[in-house]
Amino acid sequence: MPRARSRYAPDRGLTGRMVTTMFLIGLLYVVFVGVLLAALRGSWPIILIITGGMFIAQFWFSDRIAAYGMGAHEVTPEQAPELHGTIDRICALADMPKPKVAIAESDVPNAFATGRSEKTALVCATTGLLRRLEPEELEGVLAHEMSHVAHRDVAVMTIASFLGVLAGVITRIALWGGFARSRPGNDPAGILLLLIPLISAVVYAISFLLTRLLSRYRELSADRAAALLTGRPSALASALTKVSGQMARIPTEDLRKAEPYNAFYFMPAFSAKESLGRLFSSHPTLEQRLDQLSRISADLSR
Repeated sequence: MPRARSRYAPDRGLTGRMVTTMFLIGLLYVVFVGVLLAALRGSWPIILIITGGMFIAQFWFSDRIAAYGMGAHEVTPEQAPELHGTIDRICALADMPKPKVAIAESDVPNAFATGRSEKTALVCATTGLLRRLEPEELEGVLAHEMSHVAHRDVAVMTIASFLGVLAGVITRIALWGGFARSRPGNDPAGILLLLIPLISAVVYAISFLLTRLLSRYRELSADRAAALLTGRPSALASALTKVSGQMARIPTEDLRKAEPYNAFYFMPAFSAKESLGRLFSSHPTLEQRLDQLSRISADLSR
């Protein structure tokens, strides 16, 4: 018998956006591989093997790679009793299986979740976060991360980012190696080879924007789901405010190391303040998140 849904509030908007993003990313993927096959006819087995292998590796191992890159190491209840106790309470509230629990040795106050499913999920908090937050604030942050697991948007983000990574790699190879050097300019195949860097760049840009749009919405969705589950949106708002304020005190070098993993984090290492920067941001602004939590708090108090 399949396990019942968790008690996290369902979000049809998030589900719709994930389905739409995956469809568009899949469509771009088909077009992209089709262009490569048309341009490099004799190399189609290699293209299919490489793209298929990269996709499988991205799907099965990206969560482990991300966790390793962010310095996460699993801890037992004896090693981190308070962290495990908080996760246990959230699992009881949400009626969902307990994920692996990890800690990352970093002064950057943050948390993240990885995993393709509830069975492979891992929730991690940094030592900087554990040191700075009160118990109810930590519960709000971890409930936010657990909602990513419950809604399975971590897996969707992992898959959705694959095409952008692949297109970026192809673009760099084309620019460095010069695909069309051995082809005459009036040869149709040579023209296709010339188009590969351009098409790759366009695919990368579109997939980048799609994943950023999904990422910003899923963060708002996780805030909303965590606030409704715990019934304490003010605690999550307090954590957001505290973590945002503490980021300014973290050395820039440490923030730069964390920046590549912004899409996974509870709070980005750097927040975009300009309107153009917000378009490319992986997270909504602090004001947007606090405003949503304020409305939820008002609704719950009625």
